Amino acid sequence: MIVLQNLTKIYRRVGKKTVVADNISAAFPTGESVALLGRNGAGKSSLLRMIAGTMLPTSGKVMSDGTVSWPVGFAGSFHGELTGAQNVRFVARIYGVDTDALVDYVDDFAELGVNYHKPFSTYSSGMRARLAMGTSMGIDFDTYLVDEVSSVGDASFREKSKAVFADRMTNSSSVVVSHSMPFIRGLCTMGAVLENGHLETFPDLEDAIAYHETLMGVPLSRPMRKAAAARP
Repeated sequence: MIVLQNLTKIYRRVGKKTVVADNISAAFPTGESVALLGRNGAGKSSLLRMIAGTMLPTSGKVMSDGTVSWPVGFAGSFHGELTGAQNVRFVARIYGVDTDALVDYVDDFAELGVNYHKPFSTYSSGMRARLAMGTSMGIDFDTYLVDEVSSVGDASFREKSKAVFADRMTNSSSVVVSHSMPFIRGLCTMGAVLENGHLETFPDLEDAIAYHETLMGVPLSRPMRKAAAARP
């Protein structure tokens, strides 16, 4: 389980204050895949990074009783002067997993060829995403944090990434940010909507989607209208 306790995040730039998390308290239960919904700029990626521990909150805290990944596909922590393979070895040591096994897994998954042994600083954005995605999928976490996994790489690589990620979800929880509702519906079991620094959770995924689309001014489809009318 992941618990957010009085979580607050405030950005201050050029005298302007932006609150992306305003004293949020919420729980994401073990075994659930949570869709994190919200408009562009709402702070979804910031919230994921605070859960991962790669960004500090202004106040409050995040607690978890299991292992939590960094945001899947995030390449910001790789060292530019190290090769892709050397970066993977470093990550393997940090997380205490078999170094050679992870290096071999990422080599096969990322399909970088000779570039796997070239400096990370020479990689294109697509190559960086492949390395990051492969490294994420090569380690077993209790909870995976996902920020637009469907946008990683070309069409073939995206499909492979989705298939591998779906397999990981058979034994893990997740918190997922994506603008693809088919992807969300195919993966997630509940939802949470971030709006103006406030987070509202919904045990029913369709309720979360309906609330999010109402905030975005999207008309409900006929099946959604019927479902909404049937709810007490």
